[in-house]
Amino acid sequence: MVSDARERVRDTLSVAPTAALAGAGLTPVATSPPARRCSARFQGKPRPYFGPKRPVTAPAKETGNKKAKLDPGLAQASVSEVNDASGESSANAEALKREIGKMRAKVDLALIQASQSVANGVSVEGSANEEDGCSQNRSAKSDNLKVKQTLRVFNKHYLNFVQEEEQRVKQAPKLSKKKGFGGTEEEVKRASKRPDLKAITKMIENGSVLYNEKRIGHIPGIDVGQQFYSRAEMVVLGLHSHWLNGIDYMGIAYGKQDQYKSYTFPLAVCIVLSGMYEDDTDNAEEILYTGQGGHDLLGNKQQIRDQKLERGNLALKNGYECSTPVRVVRGHESRNSYCGKVYTYDGLYKVVKYWAEKGVRGYTVYKYKLRRLKGQPRLTTNLVNFARGQIPMTISDLRGLVCEDISGGQENIPIPVTNVIDDPPVAPTGFIYQKSMQIAKKLKLPTNVLGCDCKGDCTNPKTCACAALNGNDFPYVQRDGGRLIEAKAVVFECGPNCGCNLSCVNRISQQGLKYHLEVFRTPSKGWGVRSWDTIPSGAPICEYTGILTRTDEIDNVAENNYIFEIDCLQTMKGLDGREIRPGDVSSLINLDDKRAESAEYCIDAGSVGNIARFFNHSCQPNLFVQCILSSHHDIKMAKVMLFAADTIPPLQELTYDYGYALDSVVGADGKIIKMPCHCGAMECKKWLY
Repeated sequence: MVSDARERVRDTLSVAPTAALAGAGLTPVATSPPARRCSARFQGKPRPYFGPKRPVTAPAKETGNKKAKLDPGLAQASVSEVNDASGESSANAEALKREIGKMRAKVDLALIQASQSVANGVSVEGSANEEDGCSQNRSAKSDNLKVKQTLRVFNKHYLNFVQEEEQRVKQAPKLSKKKGFGGTEEEVKRASKRPDLKAITKMIENGSVLYNEKRIGHIPGIDVGQQFYSRAEMVVLGLHSHWLNGIDYMGIAYGKQDQYKSYTFPLAVCIVLSGMYEDDTDNAEEILYTGQGGHDLLGNKQQIRDQKLERGNLALKNGYECSTPVRVVRGHESRNSYCGKVYTYDGLYKVVKYWAEKGVRGYTVYKYKLRRLKGQPRLTTNLVNFARGQIPMTISDLRGLVCEDISGGQENIPIPVTNVIDDPPVAPTGFIYQKSMQIAKKLKLPTNVLGCDCKGDCTNPKTCACAALNGNDFPYVQRDGGRLIEAKAVVFECGPNCGCNLSCVNRISQQGLKYHLEVFRTPSKGWGVRSWDTIPSGAPICEYTGILTRTDEIDNVAENNYIFEIDCLQTMKGLDGREIRPGDVSSLINLDDKRAESAEYCIDAGSVGNIARFFNHSCQPNLFVQCILSSHHDIKMAKVMLFAADTIPPLQELTYDYGYALDSVVGADGKIIKMPCHCGAMECKKWLY
């Protein structure tokens, strides 16, 4: 009997996918070239790159049959038979116990792989040849890109509704005095309309939610360890479909689908642990989870009545009986999160036991014991404490410190420099740090722009002349220190001729550095920049400064890798594959004039510049370039500002797209120079230019 049970387990494992979850939770090591030229058509000598080749990982192959992948309960049943048999063979009990443990680990891995195949919609009948493997690898890349794009759409809607809410609060004094309107000014302000929930509704209406259908196992494009900064983000991705409930489950209707006929519904697919239930116990690899119901979620966070075996509780019980995996997300308080909380996807767990008992308040609660499946990337959370990299508390905590403040006190926040690569360690040399833009000799900026008549802060977009240039609205919200709602063709800010003060919501890019940044030496890309703080999407990072000069005056300067051509028009017209941004610029320039496509002016940060000169290139950047006009309205000499494209976690390198067009760089001999791109992004274009 023992032998038969072992054979059944081996048979089950043999038809499950044999490749591990290649790449899950992992990203390639970035090895961008050290070239800094930001021009799309710069005619000069690029610095040669002799960096290491990027490692090539063979794609995982899919094998096996449909039944084994879609019915993980078969593997569990086989293990149960081995357990029964072990009681009948006491002489070999210890040896058998060890073998069972190994088999269970393999079964867990098979269960992970099976759920991954279901989640990705992989044809389990497909060929395992190299071409299919490459196709799946490309699909995985696209899935990650879809997740990022969906979050960007969510953030745009979210910030639009944040702006509505800020305007509503500003109108509170008028509303409270309005005839027939009940409530004081404070009551009007407190009547918050959740912008995150409104963003969810908007995306559902537009059909822009990534995965509408619930699914068992991993969600394509979401890696173990990925972080989210609100539960609403998880909803629009389909990771967890409710902004409040802790248990997400598939309803009875799913049982009508052919692929789910062998399961019992409702069936749990995801749970969120966020410290709401006092009966929960979280030991990382093993969880004692309290079911839903009878809890004062929005009040004193205590159990106030008995729970029933229905809805989510029944779904977890069915998950135990069907032996299906459950996604686990942990929520933690975080001082580095702009919203005070961060959620981490910690992978797949399995319900191994459930029961009812009296909770700490004397009410009946359902308890579920979940155990993490083997073969997944390691946890990034431990118990109830959020643990990401070693985020420094002070400059003195830094390893390899070579400069305490490269800005020399010019910035609002010191910018340290670290180097643990070179021996002996050195600091950047050969340039002078300048926070503000320097103007080349013989060059003068226009000064004939008129400003707005606002006093103090600009509050009413209907009366602000600068807001009128932005489509009768402000491009920013004040939340989190100021955030740009979306990338635009050009942003018109208030300037020196305006009546408002520097704290005005329409002067966000003029308010200086707001995040703790660090310049650090990379193994193969020269210098790079990272943040100690979580940076929310749309947040201003810094201006690209240097010497503003005419492009034709520096074209022949060799070995200058810090030239930024001010080519805003290319973005406005969507040239070189760029995404066209919203905004009417017809009053600034004739878009049909071909001569306007050349970048007449540029920023030379070779000898003078700020921290922006150290940002590396990426084909999937987390920053974007925004042209801004404030002191004048000449688009050819616009201010170049860098903003966060995504919510950026601490210690992630800050990057933007250098914007080169293929075959755009020509050497002094007239020949096209090509440079491979080693940014390490999943969607890398392979060539920088």
